[in-house]
Amino acid sequence: MILTPEHPEVDHRTMKLAIGAIALSMASLTSWLSEAQIASISASYHQGGWAQSIFVGYLFAIAALLLAHNGRSRTELVLSKLASVAALGVALFPCGCDLQVTGNPKAHWISAAIMFIVLAQFCKEFRRRAQRKGYPQADARAALYAACGVAILLAMCAMAVDQVAGNVFSSRLPRFTFYSEAVALTAFGASWLTASRVIPGLTRADERFSPLRENNPA
Repeated sequence: MILTPEHPEVDHRTMKLAIGAIALSMASLTSWLSEAQIASISASYHQGGWAQSIFVGYLFAIAALLLAHNGRSRTELVLSKLASVAALGVALFPCGCDLQVTGNPKAHWISAAIMFIVLAQFCKEFRRRAQRKGYPQADARAALYAACGVAILLAMCAMAVDQVAGNVFSSRLPRFTFYSEAVALTAFGASWLTASRVIPGLTRADERFSPLRENNPA
């Protein structure tokens, strides 16, 4: 039963739930909706139609939610705003994917790099907070945040090495960039979905959140 909300503001856990769901579905949806096989998620921009709409729309949604998210510290507040601007940069400056150079491709990749670096830092912030709680579910969350942060950084490093070394990986695996981006986005989505406190195995009953339940724990 959907009840009348006690508070008019948007709950931070609802934001995290939405961000997590968007990040987890972005790679599969853009690939599925593209008319041709895309070598990177960013290449969906040049596909037009639903693939482009999902790519740009999802990034704008992430940017808006991150802009509204202040976190629980000055560090998280600054990180949220920086990641918001970076997400807009990824959407507004198309990549030079498939040799289709429009706009400013360099701004696209710089924005993407900043966004993922900040998101990896968020994993560190989430982990630090979970470690302070000292019970099994929080310890499990801390381990997952650490794994997600490492996955994001490894995916970024792999793409950087591929570019610097003259497509050493993508020459053998044409969709290498797509898979690397998908790993980073999946890790991003998993960390924020976990932070929303909706996953039963990673939360105690007294801290579990539901956007449709009244009297959720703080």
